[in-house]
Amino acid sequence: MSNELCQVVAQWLAESQRVVAFTGAGISTESGIPDFRSPGGVWSTSQPVYFEDFVSSAEARREYWRQKAIAHRDFADAQPNAGHHILAKWERTGKLSAVVTQNIDGLHQLAGSEHVLELHGTARFVACLDCEARFEAGIMVERYLEQNHPPDCPECGGIMKHATISFGQSLPTDVLQESIELAQQAELFFAVGSSLVVQPAASLPMLAKQSGGRLVIINRDATSQDELADVVINASIGETLSTIEDCMRGLA
Repeated sequence: MSNELCQVVAQWLAESQRVVAFTGAGISTESGIPDFRSPGGVWSTSQPVYFEDFVSSAEARREYWRQKAIAHRDFADAQPNAGHHILAKWERTGKLSAVVTQNIDGLHQLAGSEHVLELHGTARFVACLDCEARFEAGIMVERYLEQNHPPDCPECGGIMKHATISFGQSLPTDVLQESIELAQQAELFFAVGSSLVVQPAASLPMLAKQSGGRLVIINRDATSQDELADVVINASIGETLSTIEDCMRGLA
């Protein structure tokens, strides 16, 4: 990791009024949550259940809940790491306008971030597809494990699904639209811990750059948008954001 690059980014952060962070799985793996796509992730051993199949097939719902019970175990006790906490601090101090995240683990909120746009929903709640009642995911996962059967809605008996966006299910229009507007308005746009391949979310950094903002990519591995970025740092997210924060304090 280059301290000189972190110093440059800190200077840009100090000068900018409209800053947006876009986060992916890489920030959460540093809290011990496996990337679904990585070796050991749930999709390395299972095929994701598409929304249409979930709605139409009881067998698909059973497989969905089996996978979700495993995933819940992986993140239920996870805690925010340094990267989450620094982004929350930047929001509290007025430097960061919002966090747009692909993650469903809720760690940004646990760290104290308030303006969080969850493009793919949240796994911390389960919602009824019929009456839209919501319940804490842990309670419903326990019920599933006790019954070995997908739980029905306690309110209306309807189909229960985690409040996440499944394959084949549309992203929430209002969340996506606000995210697009934030990207277009950003003077400085951080893409953090994302491989930048899942659309339409992956188009946001490109949109920020095309709209005149500076683009900083922080990720363990190279991405397909590195050539667009003003700065690319391939290193630990927590360490990198901590170094940028230290440089910020040096500018004060």
